[in-house]
Amino acid sequence: MNNRLINLGFSDRFIQQANLYNGLILGRVISQYKDLYKVATEKCELLAEVSGRFRHEVISRSQFPVVGDFVMIDRDNNKNGNAIIHQVLDRKSAFSRKAAGNENDVQFVAANIDMVFICMSLNKDFNLRRLERYIAITWDSGAVPVVVLTKSDLCGSLSKKLEEVNTVTVGVDVVVTTSMTEDGYETVLKYIKSGITVAFIGSSGVGKSTLINRLIGKDVIETGDIRDDDKGRHTTTRRDLIIISSGGAVIDTPGMREIGIESANISKTFTDIEELADKCKYSNCTHKNEPRCAVKQAIEEGIISEERFLSYEKLKKEAKYEGLNSRQIEKQKINEMFSGFGGIKNARNYIKSKNMKK
Repeated sequence: MNNRLINLGFSDRFIQQANLYNGLILGRVISQYKDLYKVATEKCELLAEVSGRFRHEVISRSQFPVVGDFVMIDRDNNKNGNAIIHQVLDRKSAFSRKAAGNENDVQFVAANIDMVFICMSLNKDFNLRRLERYIAITWDSGAVPVVVLTKSDLCGSLSKKLEEVNTVTVGVDVVVTTSMTEDGYETVLKYIKSGITVAFIGSSGVGKSTLINRLIGKDVIETGDIRDDDKGRHTTTRRDLIIISSGGAVIDTPGMREIGIESANISKTFTDIEELADKCKYSNCTHKNEPRCAVKQAIEEGIISEERFLSYEKLKKEAKYEGLNSRQIEKQKINEMFSGFGGIKNARNYIKSKNMKK
């Protein structure tokens, strides 16, 4: 397998899946334009659209291809029109969120990501509560989060900001970058290796596109100036998967200042609070008025901040996990996963029927 295919993520996992579909060609979605997709194959890049049968059989919008998906198409050239996507291969990870302004709609950002760079600038965009939300969503996606603090040249109290960030990034690497020097991005290079796909997320204007351009070595993605209020201008309007010459691939995403949570890994994001909760006198402690509550005691002693605990409670409520412990949350997530099929039993029957068609 050549380096281009390796950097596109064509691993044995997906090649083995692709072998189940005789007569079809394996490709990866590298860009999306509404209902059209740009797909990279072993030989070329071409435009594609889903088949009529695929459109008819899908149960939810989340099953449609997104950037990063591996798909099976009917051709590897556009001589007779657009290629047709017949199948989306099983995702090893998927980054999703609630669509802004619509609590019932789920928006998939990208799929088959190994690592997510959560970018947050060290100027007025700095927001620990938003960072917690990004981390919770990333852990839930199946990818590994890395916090990338940008614009360190605009921060007059870096050590203080790092101390604050460390209080909410349990088990997560934190790196600092600046776009003002040629080597200001080198701290992230060690994470981007051959065969690894990294997605960049963060609010508009935090410097995602500038950082990616540095990694690529040329200005491929448009960047914008900072507004007068120190907020970023929205420049990226779609997601694209781009190969890095030194190895690996990156996905730029539109800024997401409004983040609604559909599903989140609360336990992994708030490990400190979950561990304290295990020490409470009552297993169903709500951490409000119960005696011998380890969480309340930790807040009173300054071990964790009240703001972090309130954020924990708020995210559990948004993700419909309010009042649940870790085991109950996992059970609910499994039920939610199969709710679109009418339950686990119907999901099994659906999967069985799909396998019989192959």
